[in-house]
Amino acid sequence: MNVQHGIDKLVYHFINTQSADGTWRFGFIEYGTTMDAAVIMLLQTLGYENHKLIDALCHRIQAKQHSDGGWRVYPDEHAPNLCATVESYFALLYAGVSASEASMVRARSIIMQLGGISRVNSLLTKFLLAVIGEYEWPRWFPVPLAFMMLPTSSPVHFFQFSGYARAHMAPMLILADRKPAFGSSPLSPEQSLLLSNPAHDRLEPGWERHFNPRILAAIKTWTQSVMKLPGQANTAATRHAEQYMLDRIEPDGTLYSFASATVLMIHALRAIGYAADHEVIKKAVQGLESMVMTDLDGNRITLQNTTSTVWDTSLISHALQSAGLNALNPSITQAGQYLLSKQHSKLGDWQLQVQNPVPGGWGFSHVNHINPDIDDTTAALRAIYGLRHLPSYREASNKGLQWLLAMQNSDGGWAAFERNNNHRFISWLPLDGADDAATDPSIADLTGRTLEYAGGMLGLKNNLLFIKRAVQWLYQHQEDNGSWYGRWGICYIYGTWAALTGLSAVGEPPDSAPIMKAKEWLLQIQNEDGGFGESCFSDKAKAFIPLTASTLSQTAWALDALISVSDSPCKHMNSAVQFLLEQQFTAEIASFYPTGAALPGHMYTRYDSYSLIWPLLALSNYRKKYLN
Repeated sequence: MNVQHGIDKLVYHFINTQSADGTWRFGFIEYGTTMDAAVIMLLQTLGYENHKLIDALCHRIQAKQHSDGGWRVYPDEHAPNLCATVESYFALLYAGVSASEASMVRARSIIMQLGGISRVNSLLTKFLLAVIGEYEWPRWFPVPLAFMMLPTSSPVHFFQFSGYARAHMAPMLILADRKPAFGSSPLSPEQSLLLSNPAHDRLEPGWERHFNPRILAAIKTWTQSVMKLPGQANTAATRHAEQYMLDRIEPDGTLYSFASATVLMIHALRAIGYAADHEVIKKAVQGLESMVMTDLDGNRITLQNTTSTVWDTSLISHALQSAGLNALNPSITQAGQYLLSKQHSKLGDWQLQVQNPVPGGWGFSHVNHINPDIDDTTAALRAIYGLRHLPSYREASNKGLQWLLAMQNSDGGWAAFERNNNHRFISWLPLDGADDAATDPSIADLTGRTLEYAGGMLGLKNNLLFIKRAVQWLYQHQEDNGSWYGRWGICYIYGTWAALTGLSAVGEPPDSAPIMKAKEWLLQIQNEDGGFGESCFSDKAKAFIPLTASTLSQTAWALDALISVSDSPCKHMNSAVQFLLEQQFTAEIASFYPTGAALPGHMYTRYDSYSLIWPLLALSNYRKKYLN
């Protein structure tokens, strides 16, 4: 095994792909077609004239269709995904593809086989279709527009939704209240009827799965009573939701830097009277256009849900330093200067549960200025750690650490965006995916990564109270098989890697029972080729589901976890090293399988950087611990 040669190749690649501004700009690509479809339908209803973009997005959707007529949201999804298929079908129709084409006939047949449009189980899909008139708006919605008006002192209020959910819920509440229909259906009434199943009500059956009838009836009664507010109060609630969105528009025109939220915002603004050529809408469309990128898996144009520039730049800079680049190397200093400029200096919604809040975090996207998160903050802090001897970096590091410590949850763990924002009532709401997207609980991957920074970079150990509490949280949330669930990567390999590296960094003994159990679990799931692979289905099933193939990122996570808790390398680790070396720069599933999680069962992402960053970090740690 020539580990050094493998490291050198990756280092050379990164140095030669860095942008002039110090960044690395890799794709953050959805495997499925939700955003491509959503933007096609939006632009067509706006009368958008850039047909080249619509055609390009249309071509990617067509290329993603399977021979059975359906679409998937991850490569090994066993059956066609109804939501993805319905979204893609209508996007193609709105792009001008004839319903009589053979591929469209197959798609329509699959939709009917899967139960018709009324069986879609994604709230986003329902809204994207309803807003163009292809889906019947519900007679009632469990979260009324008036919910926006409740003060934070109320037992329940809007800010109990996660920050990510709020950015989507604000426009959704306007749309559910106004019930617009901007589209002109390309289908005949007979064709539309074929896609529906009149035997099923539009939304209520999906909600009944969450509640017994008595509780559901109580929520429905309460919602309907609130919705009967006089016109003046409803107008005030509308303005409140409108201002919530306008106050959170980033400089590029997008809402919270998310394309999905921006699409909904544009529809909502139009529903309350904004013209299609209003400056806010025009700027938002330009922001969406700026997220267009080439999908390397097929070299077709797609739309990212956001950009990953800060995240990629932070991770790559740290990985290069781990590989041996001095902090004063021009690549590292240029990246450091960029990251310094992206540290947040404004208070955002995250301040609500923080005493004496002081900004100091980092966000994910290069346009994100108001929505910092734990993961990006620890990543940026790792990247600038070697420059802390300079006053500006020392000040930034101190602010970042102060922000991290202030964001620790009362239970000892760390969440993604906000502190103590995991309200049980929100997860009970009869909204599809509410327990995954609408809450922001402590999670193993973020807790572990924060501990890894605190212990691995700052030298802080488990004798400190705040670290003890985080360590205890991790032990309490270990799965019976020894793994940990990771929310932002796929999935149990990701969570276990973050937990083990974090626990090791703060001084937890590697021969303790929980750590040994996790180590044994990793060794048991290794593939015959030496690599590791986990299916996106794990994220939906909430249980480890192996992938028949191995991926570079998941292999690197598993190897790095084993390195952190092993005094010497074993044959399993050496096999993983060999896999990483042999599969470098491959164009196969090892590189292109989506290992980023977004919305369980509906949206999975491929970071184009991951098949390079994580192997470089794992190989560097292997060399440092065992070969030096």
